[in-house]
Amino acid sequence: MAVRHVTKISSLTRPEVAGVLRLALDMKARPEDYHDALKRKTLLMLFEKPSLRTRVSLEAGMTSLGGHGIAYMTGDSPIGVKESYEDTGAVLSRMADAVTARVKSRDQIAGLAANATIPIVNALDDYAHPMQMLADLQTIVEHKGGDAPDVERALGGKALAFVGDCCNNVTYDLMRAGALMGLDVRVAGPTGEGFDVEPSVLEECAALSAAPGGGAVTVCATAEEAVSGADVVYADSWMSYGIEGAARDSRLAALMPFQVTTDLMTQAAPDAIFMNCLPAVRGEEQTADVIDGPQSVVFDQAENRLHAQKALLVKLICKEL
Repeated sequence: MAVRHVTKISSLTRPEVAGVLRLALDMKARPEDYHDALKRKTLLMLFEKPSLRTRVSLEAGMTSLGGHGIAYMTGDSPIGVKESYEDTGAVLSRMADAVTARVKSRDQIAGLAANATIPIVNALDDYAHPMQMLADLQTIVEHKGGDAPDVERALGGKALAFVGDCCNNVTYDLMRAGALMGLDVRVAGPTGEGFDVEPSVLEECAALSAAPGGGAVTVCATAEEAVSGADVVYADSWMSYGIEGAARDSRLAALMPFQVTTDLMTQAAPDAIFMNCLPAVRGEEQTADVIDGPQSVVFDQAENRLHAQKALLVKLICKEL
């Protein structure tokens, strides 16, 4: 069986995503049933970018499954400089059972996967964030699927609005996830250099949408257009690390019309939920009364990183994908 890598959410098929989500829901309900699911297995976690939720959820997850997680900060090594990512992937394949990598570039993920004989999982790059997508989809199923939800039915036909910076990894993978799993995804944000969705993402989403059961993906002109009647309203951080001074002021001015406010939430469905993959800045991508209000599910969403990632790792390491 060929080794499976997960570089973006669309690395998985619709039935595979549904299978991971079903396992995640069961793991969350009955964690004791999986205490040795990855006994004596080792996950190496490479971190070039800072992490809190990713590192803690992966380490805690591997421990709860009977395995071991090693966090390695790439600043401590010559990866990509003295040693290529291709060589690193080959070497780690002889020492660990899977690798997750939180890095700056899609090229780094591709390099790790090129010669690896163990699963390489993208834990965030500049193009995708598949582990976050699984947690997000699990959260939507839990809040919109009713009791004992059918995963695919809970997602199919739901409308998700993303407002803010549309030129980023989370937005791109939300679009792919919606097209793959049958959600109606609408995104809205500033336009122009540094804000426009990459054409390759739009092309991929069009192909996924055309498949049976695919969801629609639409780029909207305004936040109100995207949010109208939505079941889920989603925001993400406006500022990457290191954006300061005039650049920060310019971004704030461009993004402020896409802030999620209480007034904007009234345009969504009455029972809409609010999501943000965190960290969040009150007063930027959303107001405090939204993220701290009754429609917010951001902490359920954060917790589900643990369960969704555990399910994905079990499926990959045990060769069930």
